[in-house]
Amino acid sequence: MTRPITILVAALGGEGGGVLADWLIEAALHEGFPTQKTSIPGVSQRTGATTYYVEIYPEKDARPPVMALVPSPGSIDLMAASELVEAGRAMQNAFITPERTTLVASTHRIFATSEKMVPSDGRYDAQKILEAAPKVAQKAVLFDMSRMAQEAGTVINAVLFGAMAGSGALPLSRAACEAAIRGAGKGAEASLRGFAAGFEHAVSTLPGDRADHASPPLPPGERAGVRGNEQDTLTPTLSLPGRGSESDRIRREFPEPLHALLEQGVARLADYQDVAYADLYLDRMRGVLAVDREAGGEAGGWKLTQEAARLLALWMSYEDTIRVADLKTRASRFARVRKEAAAKDGQIVVVTDYLKPSANEIADILPPAWAARLRRNAGAGRAVKLRTSDVSGFLAMRLMAAMKPLRRRSARFIEEQALIERWLGAIKRLGFAVLDAELSLEIVLCAKLVRGYGETWRKSHAAFVKILDTLVENEQAVARGADALRVAIRKAREAALAYEEAKPSAATAKGKPVIWMKQG
Repeated sequence: MTRPITILVAALGGEGGGVLADWLIEAALHEGFPTQKTSIPGVSQRTGATTYYVEIYPEKDARPPVMALVPSPGSIDLMAASELVEAGRAMQNAFITPERTTLVASTHRIFATSEKMVPSDGRYDAQKILEAAPKVAQKAVLFDMSRMAQEAGTVINAVLFGAMAGSGALPLSRAACEAAIRGAGKGAEASLRGFAAGFEHAVSTLPGDRADHASPPLPPGERAGVRGNEQDTLTPTLSLPGRGSESDRIRREFPEPLHALLEQGVARLADYQDVAYADLYLDRMRGVLAVDREAGGEAGGWKLTQEAARLLALWMSYEDTIRVADLKTRASRFARVRKEAAAKDGQIVVVTDYLKPSANEIADILPPAWAARLRRNAGAGRAVKLRTSDVSGFLAMRLMAAMKPLRRRSARFIEEQALIERWLGAIKRLGFAVLDAELSLEIVLCAKLVRGYGETWRKSHAAFVKILDTLVENEQAVARGADALRVAIRKAREAALAYEEAKPSAATAKGKPVIWMKQG
């Protein structure tokens, strides 16, 4: 007995999920199949997706069937997701089954609010979704549809529609799908290019070698589901003058497993400040490596040095207004904006940056005496709307970026360097004293607390200093032994990283009284 083909589409706001659902309906009607759709709105700020449920009865001139209004777990034939974590949500909700479901999903990431709220690295492990997809689905078609859509000059919904049609799970011909796109009118040609690209890619994964079930290979050093400038890892190796001696030094003074990470750290810091600053980074890392070597770190892959190298490079390249101005006025940024806006040659793209620098953030880049005077009268800051694509706005930003050589004399630079030396001193002092790699690693990981700028930096800085004062540099705490100290530092760090929002204030804890209303 023929039954409806069930299709569930999960798309984020602005990705054309509603248009995709309309295309499915129009293509089904073009084939003469009874069909219907329903939709469930998602939540703003990327806490969820808008889902569209479509049923297509693949028989022409059939008696009107009874169709469901909502999807049921275990009863989906085709699951389509415009982003990788949305595919993960569908797996978690049991919409995808190995007996029935074809999964078509994009592997790119758009971070959810829950990921961004975590003070440290709150990203979901996308690799787990890539590994699970072939196991929980009958067939999985996974590739980066966002990048393909940009190359085709269209929106991701067109590429997703093409991949759905090319997967073989739809009872619709390619001609019917393309007719549905043409019938929509505006932007049809670009959508057809995206559809064709998605269709061909999906078809190419269908042969019997089951290549469609394999997770897409990731470029070396790239985190699963995250590409390019979406990563918060270290800056890729740059071609900067004077870098040869640093590369030689890394190969000469550090074990081979550390070379790639240290190269990235040197590139980041030379770009952030200068080559001498990158040399200081390597000087500091030599001390950490000595502790790791004494504690037998080679057997564990130099884990202590790896973590210290990553966190130290990020810490030494802290964000200030000089860095923000520099990044916002780079040619690569304007090129990326033009590409994301799908601007054609000759088209003008207006870029407006919304900023709200506080007095404290301005004080951070001033000499200590000036900064102290300004902080005494620090206000909440003032919102600024600056067109960096205009000459005046661009020059204002470049003037700020040109202060980079003066950063070494700034209040925050001096403060950060002193705290870094204090942190490194504690690692070396306790590391050589007890030769406990796990204890040294806990101290290293405390650097996760120092992050951000403005008020965020001030709060995290205070939490970090408190751990140093009360535990790491406290003789009584150290006297309790390495095991007790290690546990205490871990608990203190995890408590400091916990959401402040999760702690109810006195006002919110009281609640509100119930007011009884008279009837009538």
